Amino acid sequence: MKKRLLSTIVLSVGLLIAGCGNQGAATDESSNKAKDSGSNSNQPVKIVAVGSTALQPLVDAAKDQFVSEHVNYTISVQGGGSGTGLSQVADGAVTIGNSDVFAEEKSGVEASKLVDHRVAVVGMGPVVNKDVGVKNISKQELIDIFSGKTKNWKDLGGKDQEIAVINRPSGSGTRATFEKWGLDGAKAVQSQEQDSSGTVRQIVSQTPGAISYLAFSYMDESTEALSIDNVKPTEENVADNSWKIWSYEHMYTKGQPDEDVKAFLDFMLTDDVQEGVVKELGYLPMTMMKVERDVTGTITTK
Repeated sequence: MKKRLLSTIVLSVGLLIAGCGNQGAATDESSNKAKDSGSNSNQPVKIVAVGSTALQPLVDAAKDQFVSEHVNYTISVQGGGSGTGLSQVADGAVTIGNSDVFAEEKSGVEASKLVDHRVAVVGMGPVVNKDVGVKNISKQELIDIFSGKTKNWKDLGGKDQEIAVINRPSGSGTRATFEKWGLDGAKAVQSQEQDSSGTVRQIVSQTPGAISYLAFSYMDESTEALSIDNVKPTEENVADNSWKIWSYEHMYTKGQPDEDVKAFLDFMLTDDVQEGVVKELGYLPMTMMKVERDVTGTITTK
């Protein structure tokens, strides 16, 4: 009887010790997993995003918010135009190429090497000096202005004032979008060119008779935004394609982004950004669009 009792006690103690050992091993395993998942959380991360000046304000604002919560990140956002962004990201010179156009639309860029991340939609439209006396024109009149056929605002019911066209450089995604959807592919007359959207707005506001085009995010009371065929340049009209001068805002990476870069790109699509700075800065959230448009221009209803 005593031997049987002793054996039982020894067996119980052994099981208890084994159990404690397994529990310790499990605890160590969980600790290691937690350590592994956060092992890169404090490592410095540097991201350079270059390209579209139309997209630049959004990425800048989102970057500030993201970096405040992820202090190990350093994110630099620069302009230069969509063509510059696409070529530099394709060459591996920058982390992200910001663009107003699909990579397939840019000659000299190997689009097959790039991965598209659409983060917003931007409407664009013609803006004029507030003193020209015109608020609405037809699409054909817009084409005639930018192709140089119409040279005075009085021909459009406005002031007797020579029209001064301010254009964007050939690498500009804003220009490509405007010429494709606003001018039906017509090429603008040779004129002064400005790369910066902010500079364009300033010049138009200060130059008598001036006309150019801007993303909605740059439009303000310093210039007059023109309606086309009595359709106003509003977000609601972009959403259902009543206003056709718009594009996706793309953030391209060369191949699939690594985990650190993906974290920032994913952040761009969070409710905090889409319902926050996207709307505040005059862009359209991806979820607001009632249609989709592919690289060929084909429209499908969501």
